[in-house]
Amino acid sequence: MARQLWLLRHGDAEPHGARADSDRRLTPKGEEQARVTGVALARLEVCFDAVFSSPRVRAHATATGAAQALGADVIVHPPLSAGFDADDARALVAAADADGGKVLVVGHEPDFSKVTGDLTGARVDFKKGGIAVVRIDGSASSRGELVALLRPRELAAIAGT
Repeated sequence: MARQLWLLRHGDAEPHGARADSDRRLTPKGEEQARVTGVALARLEVCFDAVFSSPRVRAHATATGAAQALGADVIVHPPLSAGFDADDARALVAAADADGGKVLVVGHEPDFSKVTGDLTGARVDFKKGGIAVVRIDGSASSRGELVALLRPRELAAIAGT
């Protein structure tokens, strides 16, 4: 019953104070990170049962940019805005269609490193535009396994840029 949770931290964004935090936009670098991530995921032939995004502008733009290359729709999931935790992650993964299902979530720090740590015991440094892949079995209390941690430069290499 193993499924995969793919956590994508939003790309590079405007600095704090540029506008209200929920309205901060991606920089041109962040927009490129989102596009490259989508290309890398498409090259890896990853198919997601669902793509969920924080409603914050920078995360939603990252999700939309990545999902475009995958032909996927983005579902806004308000808990990804702040306070997203391991129980929330397990609930989203449990909704995956079948054994081997994959769910992509796009959101923020420090939530994502905490979720990864709580699920796997791993301590990760989540770069903007980076991805962690966690394998989770069907049990509500079981530990997961950190399968991959990809920084933006590694995603760019996969994408061929």
